[in-house]
Amino acid sequence: MTRVLGMLLAMLLLCLTHAQAAPITMATKDFTEQHILSAMTTLWLNKKGFEVIPKTNIPVSIGRNAMLNKQIDMTWEYTGSSLIIFNHITTRMTSEEAYQTVKRLDGKLGLVWLHPAPMNNTYAFAMQRERAEKEHIATVSQLVARIEQIRKQDPKHNWMLGLDLEFAGRSDGLKPLQKLYGLTLDRPQIRQMDPGLVYNAIRDGFVDAGLVYTTDGRVKGFDLKILEDDKHFFPSYNVTPLVRKEVLEANPGLAEALNQLSALITDDVITELNKRVDIDHQSPQQVARDFLQSKGML
Repeated sequence: MTRVLGMLLAMLLLCLTHAQAAPITMATKDFTEQHILSAMTTLWLNKKGFEVIPKTNIPVSIGRNAMLNKQIDMTWEYTGSSLIIFNHITTRMTSEEAYQTVKRLDGKLGLVWLHPAPMNNTYAFAMQRERAEKEHIATVSQLVARIEQIRKQDPKHNWMLGLDLEFAGRSDGLKPLQKLYGLTLDRPQIRQMDPGLVYNAIRDGFVDAGLVYTTDGRVKGFDLKILEDDKHFFPSYNVTPLVRKEVLEANPGLAEALNQLSALITDDVITELNKRVDIDHQSPQQVARDFLQSKGML
């Protein structure tokens, strides 16, 4: 009897703690994947007894400053973004090294990186799946070899690469990639365009290969093949709940709830959910709800 009363008291205290804690303000960025994460997190945390105020379409730098200034309590951040944009570190690292580095550096600022999701939304080159398999191209090195072969044998039909404007001009973008892979390109071979148009350009054959994001829904929707970055040029972008330390301390159980959610978000899962929004035109809220219900979380 005493044990039962003790358990009931503990549950009551936990509920009171959640009720008394301030709402958790969450910022997410302005693209599909982040909209899904925002909806998913709001639904799940509400189920766990936390009040969440979602703030969507927040630019990277504004969201970062808002967290440091205690205007935002949490976000879903990518390890590569923190490493490169916030800490100006371009040294190539493994996923675990990148995570431990940003965790250590942000810890000094009162920001806590929880468990990273087992997904990596990084850059990659992609081709039409049917064509890539026909040409026996599965890696970036094989792509480079094929481009060079065409250059020598049939220069009138040199391969075209679709690249977004930012990557083509970044100091850690196209030029160092060319150096690492020994990729020679003439200016006409580079087709610069809005990032969102690259997927259509690959699908429609306007370019032979293009730079994409690995978990974008159009990769699956357009049946594109992601080429393996066999020389590990692109940094890891594991999405991770990033929360202010004092917010975690004021909300017992918050870290555990977020880690539970993070563990479910694999490459295949988020790519499929992104596809349902971008290709199948479902809302992020409905996609998030369906996913959580399929996992018995709602």
